[in-house]
Amino acid sequence: MAKSASRKSSRTTPPQGGNNRLIVGISGASGIIYGVRMLEVLREAGIETHLIMSKSAEITLAYETKLKVKDVKALAHVVYANTDIAAAVSSGSFKTRGMIIAPCSIRTVSEIATGVTSSLMSRAADVVLKERRRLVLMVRESPLHTGHLRTLTAASEIGAIIAPPLPAFYSQPKSIDDIVDHTVGRALDLFDIDVGLVKRWRQESP
Repeated sequence: MAKSASRKSSRTTPPQGGNNRLIVGISGASGIIYGVRMLEVLREAGIETHLIMSKSAEITLAYETKLKVKDVKALAHVVYANTDIAAAVSSGSFKTRGMIIAPCSIRTVSEIATGVTSSLMSRAADVVLKERRRLVLMVRESPLHTGHLRTLTAASEIGAIIAPPLPAFYSQPKSIDDIVDHTVGRALDLFDIDVGLVKRWRQESP
C-alpha cells in the first residue's frame, strides 16, 4: 500500500480549471491511509490536488505507516500549511470541484458544523459549502455518542456528505489494500470521479 508515495513528485500541473481541482484534507483521525491512497489515485487520474494536512495528521502518519510527511506531501500538486488562512483555497473565488477530508476527525467536523473555522482545513470546507460545492467527510470515529450524532446531523443539514470509511464485503476483498481501494473509489464516486477501483454491485462487463 502507498507504494508510489516514495517516488519523487512531479510538479507539472494538470490542465487548469475548477472542475479538475480537488481539495484533500487529512486530519489526525485514525485511518490516514485513506488520505494517502486518495492522493495517489487522484494523481494517477490527472486530478489536480490541493492538500491540507494537520499537525495531528503528521503524528498519526508516524504511528500508522512507515511514510514520511514529505512523502505524502509529494503526492499533491499544491500543499498548504493548516495555519495559512490566506491560502488560495480559503476563498470562494478559487474554483474547485469540492473537498474531501479523509480521514475526518470529530473535532474537524465539529468546527465545520458550527462555522467556527479555526484552521485552513475547516475554513476551506466552509468555503466549499457556501459556494454550494461538494464536501465529503470520511468521519473516522466509533462508537458515536449523541453529541457526535447531533454534530454529524448539523453538518449534513448544511450540505456536507457524511461518508464513514466502512468496508464493503460484497466485493470479496482479499486484503486490507482491497478494502481501502474500494472505500476510496466509492468516496470519489461522490465527485463523479471513476478511478477504476470499485467492484460494482451486480454490474456485468459487456
